[in-house]
Parts: sequence; C-alpha cells; structure tokens
Amino acid sequence: MNQPETEKSASELIDARIGELRDWRGEMLARLRALIHEADPEVVEEWKWRGVPVWSHDGIICTGETYEQVVKMTFAKGAALPDPAGLFNASLEGNTRRAIDLREGDRIDTEALKALIRAAAALNAAKKKGRSK
Repeated sequence: MNQPETEKSASELIDARIGELRDWRGEMLARLRALIHEADPEVVEEWKWRGVPVWSHDGIICTGETYEQVVKMTFAKGAALPDPAGLFNASLEGNTRRAIDLREGDRIDTEALKALIRAAAALNAAKKKGRSK
C-alpha cells in the first residue's frame, strides 16, 4: 500500500522523485545527492515548496530542482561562498543565491562541488553561532 505524500519522510520523497524521472535527470539528482552526503555526512534532507528536495545543515545548503533541460542545484547563500572552480553558472545576478545548472552529459567536478557544499555548511554554522551569542 502506498503512503500518502504527507506521511513519507523527505528521504523517501527524494527517492521517489529520482525514481519517477527515469532519465539522465534522475541519475544526475542521485549523483548530486550522494556527493552532498559525502561532503557533509550530517546533512538533513527536507522536502519543501510542494516538491523540492532540500539539503540543510544549520540552515539550507542547497536545493535540487529538476526541469526539462537542467538539474538546478541552488545554493541558498551562494553569493557569499568562494567558487574558485567557477561552478556557479546560473542565478548570478542576485545578492544571495547562486546556482549550478547541469545538463545531460555534463561532468561534475566532484572535489570542487564537495568543497562548495562544505563551505555552505560552514557559513550556516558560523551564522548560527553568531546568532546564539
């Protein structure tokens, strides 16, 4: 018997999203998810805004949105993160967010991406620590 969406955990909902895509986007989202967990084993998976996978650690690190032509990895505080490898290629005009649009066949610079994820988690932790004083 299928559980209603409201009774499923965020991880189960993300599993379902990956499974329902059945193409390169599902594979890409699964790969990004694995890299996020490798970079930050304490990351928490969430499901927000009517169907967006979200990864958090002391605040939102990033989201994983799927569109017809791209899988978009949006970093909530991306504008404040160092990006020496130049991974950010979307949402560059804003003051806060930055995104990485990945298309079919794109290669991921795994070490640079994991460094970006760790930097986002560290920024969240620093902001949280600053608020608790």
